[in-house]
Order: sequence, then structure tokens, then C-alpha cells
Amino acid sequence: MMRALQKFGFWLLVTVVVLYSLFPFYYAIVSSLRPSAGLFKVAYWPHHPTLANYTGVFAGQPFGRNILNSIIVSSVVVVLSLFLGVTAAYALGRIEFKGRGFLLMTVLAVSMFPQVAVLSGMFELIRWSGLYNSLPGLMIANMILTLPFTVWVLTTFMRGLPKEIEEAAIVDGASPAIIVRRIFLPLLWPALVTTGLLAFIASWNEFLFALTFTLSNSERTVPVAIAFLSGATKYDLPWGRIMAASVIVTLPLIALVLIFQRRIVAGLTAGAVKG
Repeated sequence: MMRALQKFGFWLLVTVVVLYSLFPFYYAIVSSLRPSAGLFKVAYWPHHPTLANYTGVFAGQPFGRNILNSIIVSSVVVVLSLFLGVTAAYALGRIEFKGRGFLLMTVLAVSMFPQVAVLSGMFELIRWSGLYNSLPGLMIANMILTLPFTVWVLTTFMRGLPKEIEEAAIVDGASPAIIVRRIFLPLLWPALVTTGLLAFIASWNEFLFALTFTLSNSERTVPVAIAFLSGATKYDLPWGRIMAASVIVTLPLIALVLIFQRRIVAGLTAGAVKG
């Protein structure tokens, strides 16, 4: 009897957690399928579903271009973060040099600063370099958010790899570049997928830098584009289109998580058991 109660309590807790996590997204989908006039009435199912909000998102503003901007910025940020993260992780995790611990602490400390603390300095840097209101400017800004986390996590994984593998490669005459490319990268693949996906999500959802460093609609990313959605008149409420746009930009993240879910689990659990 006690075992049955424990099992029931466990699945009840799982159900509550799942409902609590998925209900906001479900209600966003329901709201996106309802006309604007009915959004302020509570309804858990669209009685007269319509796609007008989805078509309205792409009417009057370059929302398709905004999605493409987010894809370009997030993809380039992930590639650069992983490339620099792997090379830095090899130096910090496998090479003994003075000040390595202090350097790691500095990398971690950079990630603790809020965005607003570095906003003015980053604005001056972007403006001085001539990258204001451009995608490369957003890429450089987003690297502040993704690179410290990537370096720290990959360094932790790099330290956990057996030294015997590296020593055997050195005996065979392999250079550091070959060791990283042919030995460490295949072993780090789960960690690369995990950190790359988290970096992609962080860059995809970034709002403050994208709002500050872009001026024209054609250069904005989707979070800022959604914030600037508005109706033609004060009676034309944009909430339905905002919900539709939120659903559209969330679907790629869900697809990435579902595609790489096994690698993500492997990356998160790698190193948890040593033996």
C-alpha cells in the first residue's frame, strides 16, 4: 500500500510539474488562434480558431527578415563561441601555466555582470567600430553572454578527459591542433552540443543589446520585433499577433531540443560518474 502511494505521489508531482511548465506555451497557442476581440475572455480551447494573427505578423513589418537575422546572429555566435571555447578550454584545462586559476575566475566573473553594467561601454565600442545597426555588432555583443559560459563549461569537460590519451598522441608526434581536432573534439561532442544549444538559446532570446544596438526594422532580431508589434489604431490590439509571433519564434528552439535531446542528456551527465 505504501509503495502504491509513493508511486502515485511521484506521478502526481510529475504531472503538476509538466502542466506548470507547458501550460503557458499551450495558452499562448490557444490565444494566437483566437480573434483579438476574444482574448480578454478566459478560454482553454479556441472555439473559432483563425490564422489571422499568424498572417498579420508578417503583414506590415519584415518579420521574416527578423527571423532570418536571429538565425544568422545566433548561428554565428554559436560557431565563434565553440571555436574560441574549445581552444581556450584546451589551454586552461590541459596546459599548466602560472595564473591559470585566476584567469578562470576572471572568465567566470565576467559572466556574473548584468547586461546593463556593460551596456554603455559596449555601446561606445560598437559605435566606434562602425558596427552600430548591423548584425556583426549584435554578434560581438552577444559573445559577452555566451563565451564565458562556453569557456568555463568546456574547460571543466576538458579537465575530465584522461591524460593518457593525450600523452599517447604526443608520443606519436601529434601537434596540439591535431590533438584537439582528432582526439578531443569527438570526446567533447556531447558537451559541444549542450553548450552550443544553450548559447544559441541565449543569443536567440537576447533583447537588451538587440534593442540598443539596432535602429531599423530590417536589422532587428525577433525579440525586439515582437516588442515593436503594434496595431493600426488604439482599438486594434496586437496581443493576438504577439502570441502568434511568440509561438513562431519558440518552435525552432523546441525543434532543436527534440533533435539533440540525447546529446544534451549525455552532455549534462558526462563526468557525473567516474570509474
